[in-house]
Amino acid sequence: MGHRIGLLANVLPVVDPLVGILRELGHEPVAWLMSRKPHLYELPPPPWGDITDRNAPEGLNLLFARSKEDVALLLRGLDLDVVLCWGFNWKLPQDALDVPRLGSVNNHPAFLPRHRGPYPFAWAFREGDAHFGATWHRMDAEFDTGPILAQSKVPLEDADCWIEEFGPKILQNSFEMLPRVFERLEAGDPGDPQSTEGVSWAGPFEEDYARVDWLQSAREIHNQVRAWRHLFGAGDVEGPIAELDGERLKILRTSLTDPGDGARAVECGDGTIWVVESEPAPA
Repeated sequence: MGHRIGLLANVLPVVDPLVGILRELGHEPVAWLMSRKPHLYELPPPPWGDITDRNAPEGLNLLFARSKEDVALLLRGLDLDVVLCWGFNWKLPQDALDVPRLGSVNNHPAFLPRHRGPYPFAWAFREGDAHFGATWHRMDAEFDTGPILAQSKVPLEDADCWIEEFGPKILQNSFEMLPRVFERLEAGDPGDPQSTEGVSWAGPFEEDYARVDWLQSAREIHNQVRAWRHLFGAGDVEGPIAELDGERLKILRTSLTDPGDGARAVECGDGTIWVVESEPAPA
């Protein structure tokens, strides 16, 4: 039996394929709710552009909430069975989470309870994790703390440097778990409580991680560069910043092997790392 589904997300590259998968599974996505950000109007739109009828998946009602207190009111008229949340920036009140008949479920790209919070990819790189995680969990009124419905891992490879490169395998991994998620929701399964062990928070980085020390190992530097790229400009600290041949640079991409494209070879603590992309550091 198909379900009427509402989506909470601010990221088109997630919503577009998710709508297709849900329809393949026999469900009916009926609405996509986004958060309005009036204070960001002066910033450029995201790479996919502002969401309108021109780029949104067909057949969805587009809803824009001005505040988290309005979310419940906007959802109540949609007769929803399930709300799926993925890439949404507000901590929602319980009355909004209680609107759908079977519950509200979030996808968090980490193996919870590890790396709760807004920047799990950045911390997976920083801590040298062997895997990316993905977790579908029931939502409660806190961030990423609700009972788990399904989770799995995806190998984190040395060549995984930017989300456009590794994102598709994480999406596919999450999509493959959806039948199990709906099976548990339909059964009224409350989910598995998260462990109280191994809890960590994936917040912004501090200033002492912003500077590249070439005496570190190539892998430590490679992870540092990849980690900073996945903070997506959060916080007031810029990184990673390096001194190289008298230049002060922001390092954007490195490689542990010679990419053969003229990348800059740099000797570090245990050998060579290649600086593939960089730009002048901000003053």
